Amino acid sequence: MRVKAAVIFETKAPLQIEDVVVSKPGPHEVLIRTVACGVCRSDLHFVDGAYPHPLPAIPGHEAAGIVEAVGDEVRTVKVGDAVVTCLSAFCGHCEFCITGRMFLCVSAETRRGQTSEPRLRLANGGNVNQMLNLSAYAEQMLVHEHACVAIDPEMPLDRAALIGCAVTTGAGAVFNTTDVTPGETVCIVGCGGIGLAAVNAAKIAGAGKIIALDPVPEKRAVAEKLGATHTFDPMANNVVQEVVELTKGGVHHAIEAVGRPQSAQTTVDVLRRGGTATILGMMPLDQKVGLSAMELLSGKKLQGGIMGSNRFPVDIPRLVDFYMRGLLDLDTIIAERLPLSRINDAFDELRKGDATRSVIVFDQ
Repeated sequence: MRVKAAVIFETKAPLQIEDVVVSKPGPHEVLIRTVACGVCRSDLHFVDGAYPHPLPAIPGHEAAGIVEAVGDEVRTVKVGDAVVTCLSAFCGHCEFCITGRMFLCVSAETRRGQTSEPRLRLANGGNVNQMLNLSAYAEQMLVHEHACVAIDPEMPLDRAALIGCAVTTGAGAVFNTTDVTPGETVCIVGCGGIGLAAVNAAKIAGAGKIIALDPVPEKRAVAEKLGATHTFDPMANNVVQEVVELTKGGVHHAIEAVGRPQSAQTTVDVLRRGGTATILGMMPLDQKVGLSAMELLSGKKLQGGIMGSNRFPVDIPRLVDFYMRGLLDLDTIIAERLPLSRINDAFDELRKGDATRSVIVFDQ
């Protein structure tokens, strides 16, 4: 099958819309017609060269679509199912999987072997790499069955796409990684798609004060709509002191959703004694985050939170249910919907940092 896809040929250069040939699904593989794909900062890190990846490649990992065909031995989805994809593809039997940490699985079993026909190739015969097990900026995706999950068919797929990464990461940080207890105070640093999902999840979890930090006034306004009880500009003077005073000693949980060393430091600084800082953002690879000796003595904790510590076959349908019941507000997070031909415009907006979430929608 020949489809249109957005391809990175070199970093710091515009993506090109190319014809790509998608292979037939093999054992445990699912062919999905892409309906929508969110534009995530993680993709931008690869496009701009901050994180390495073999090129050329097709990015995109926050997607939803309809199953068009399945290979042998597929048991989890069927033709016609509405699905959300997730980059946390898992084998199901490695140490990480069987100890309930599927999000840490790195087994090669979810990909085709190097001697097998590739899932994707350029129509002119050239090689193209599948990125993050998905490559969703394409009219079709060919993925392992453990990289997608069936959802309620009534769920709008342009909103469902956000659950594949931003919401799974942000909400999962609240529900899984930090395990927020009702009444505890939470501070979210950064109000992009992931940070806003964390704000919304903190409200669902029954957090007491929910504090959101972002330099863009419009994003702070969205955070308030989603449940933030207080918002601040992190670039203003004495913000950390204001948060500590507001919460009578600091917050129980602080979540970093930007990917910058300064925001990571703020996340640590606003903690109370015994509080936990969770870093979600993809910081520059040469950067480190740490705790001082005094912070360690005060019981502060620092942790990463890859993909919201998800068990996505269970978590994603639950998040869909939250949306359908009016608890999870995905409509507010979406800033604009664009066709695939405007993918570079979407990345330009992401570089500016003013918008919440753009979604690429495909003609149906």
